[in-house]
Amino acid sequence: MKLKLLFIFFGLAGCLVAQAQVVNPGLMDTADIDAKGKFTIEGYIDTYYGNSINNPKNANLHYFVSSARHNEATINLAYVALKYNYKNIRAKFIPGFGTFMNANYASEPGSLKNLVEANVGICLSGKRNIWVDVGVLGSPYTNESAVSKDHLMYTRSLAAEYAPYYLSGARFSFPLSKKLTSFIYLLNGWQVIQENNTQKALGTQLEFRPNKKVLINWNTFTGDERSFLKPQYRQRYFSDIYLVWSPSPKWDITSCAYYGIQQEKQTRRQVDYPWWQANFIFRYHFNKKHSLAGRVEYFNDPRQVIIPAQTGLTKESKMGGGGLCWNIRLNENALFRLENRVLAAKQNLFYYDGKLSKLFNWSVVNLTVWF
Repeated sequence: MKLKLLFIFFGLAGCLVAQAQVVNPGLMDTADIDAKGKFTIEGYIDTYYGNSINNPKNANLHYFVSSARHNEATINLAYVALKYNYKNIRAKFIPGFGTFMNANYASEPGSLKNLVEANVGICLSGKRNIWVDVGVLGSPYTNESAVSKDHLMYTRSLAAEYAPYYLSGARFSFPLSKKLTSFIYLLNGWQVIQENNTQKALGTQLEFRPNKKVLINWNTFTGDERSFLKPQYRQRYFSDIYLVWSPSPKWDITSCAYYGIQQEKQTRRQVDYPWWQANFIFRYHFNKKHSLAGRVEYFNDPRQVIIPAQTGLTKESKMGGGGLCWNIRLNENALFRLENRVLAAKQNLFYYDGKLSKLFNWSVVNLTVWF
């Protein structure tokens, strides 16, 4: 099989202020899995009200799974996390509920629709801190996860919405040095819990921390993505990279770039369809309570591998945009946010009051509490 991948990415990614060292915002759960104590309980409730002047007919926003209900006060994601950690065993069970779960887990059967994470781990070497974890795992892809409190803005970029939020399989983690940690993932596929073909996928992750203010993360994915709905699909190749840097207590900056190739079997030949994206997000702190964040982004999917056009009138999905978010930290465990977001395309990828449009606007109010 001919492999056509050359990934050269660079970016800046942000961190959270008042941390001993930057956290990896791409992971769904940035809490310390190695925290002392046998059993811990955590909770998280992310509520929002959103309104779009585009006025979608069925209240579901096109192109999004996070906080994507129009004119409705509801819950994006709520969960209770049960964690066990003792000697050489660790486990997490995190059932989730909300509109994010409804939209993002729609293809999963039965009770699997409600698993944010559910995994067990065994330490293979305490001296070298080598672990293997098996089950439903948080995804490392892109610098945004489903947990909004860990991000500079409330909404997620297109990058995160069209990369896996969760994975199912086994994860092997082993430090290569004090600054470099590697992960290998043996997976059922691209964001699936229940296997949809007979093939397995492989993922990798490298996390480099040259100092407390900087984190560089590079991920890859390769796997056969043929399924009942997409029998023509073959191998998928994907890579993303982001760098985390805290230049000062006033500024947080984040950026992510990725590139993917989907191979498709046609009648007489096999073709490669690419897609890519890039985004940049900043946050400026006026004081300990108030901060302002902004985003610019662009997503290019010329053959609609990842983003099918909802209007059905174009064979390309290319869009870009930006937004601003006002963050108010109510206390150490509560955030209130106001955000407005705009997307634009050269072709009619959106609807406006039932008519075709090249513009999309989304305003949202959020209150998130965790404990």
